[in-house]
Amino acid sequence: MTGSEAQAAAPSFRLAYVPGVIPAKWVRIWQERLPGTPLDLVPTSAAEAPDVLRRGDADAGIVRLPVDRTCFSAIPLYTETSVVVVPKDHVIAAVEEVSAEDLADEIVFHPLDDTLDWEQPPGRPAIERPATTADAIELVAAGVGVLVVPQSLARLHHRKDLTYRPVTDVPQSSVALSWPEERTTDMVEDFIGIVRGRTVNSTRGRRTDAPEPERKPAGTGGARRKPAGGKPAAKGSRRGSGSPKGGGKRGKPRRRG
Repeated sequence: MTGSEAQAAAPSFRLAYVPGVIPAKWVRIWQERLPGTPLDLVPTSAAEAPDVLRRGDADAGIVRLPVDRTCFSAIPLYTETSVVVVPKDHVIAAVEEVSAEDLADEIVFHPLDDTLDWEQPPGRPAIERPATTADAIELVAAGVGVLVVPQSLARLHHRKDLTYRPVTDVPQSSVALSWPEERTTDMVEDFIGIVRGRTVNSTRGRRTDAPEPERKPAGTGGARRKPAGGKPAAKGSRRGSGSPKGGGKRGKPRRRG
């Protein structure tokens, strides 16, 4: 078997990810630590991500919460700030941030693929809900209304004629690493170690095949060597906070100084 054939036959780790998520940092660390194990990226929509994991089309996924905790494990990674997307000549573009009350007179689109867990969307509803966030962005550009989304989706759908501002008192979207609990494989454990910031020598990180160093018999006068991988596991990474829920003051938009 040639080198290329051996590489093709090597099992790969398949990582699903939803729009707005950028897994590049974790992919780079994986490639550095496990060069013999390919990592395949599987793009999916937020709505389809659970089915992708259930079918086994991906080993794990970076998804948006909530997930069904009866069958999926999840490790929260960070929480995003929610923003309102508006045309650059809109009055909101002149302020630093707004509240839900500031959007009361606006038509606020609520696309069918919305990722925010609304109890009551702000503003006035559109006659029809756009099918996708991308469709809603087109309507915002046409001056028909505005759109509230996680900041990463505003960046993903960036246009020169649009801008966005934080909204202080609306739901936020949390991103997590998730996988089927019954399929917690060694490769899933490896990726968990990476997203949690564990070092390569962590006892819960990537396994090594290096033999344990020999110890000198007691009483020989030499210092006893510590076994490989003796460093304690690093604590998990802290969850990002984004803008606090309900922390914004209501009232008129504040103008920049």
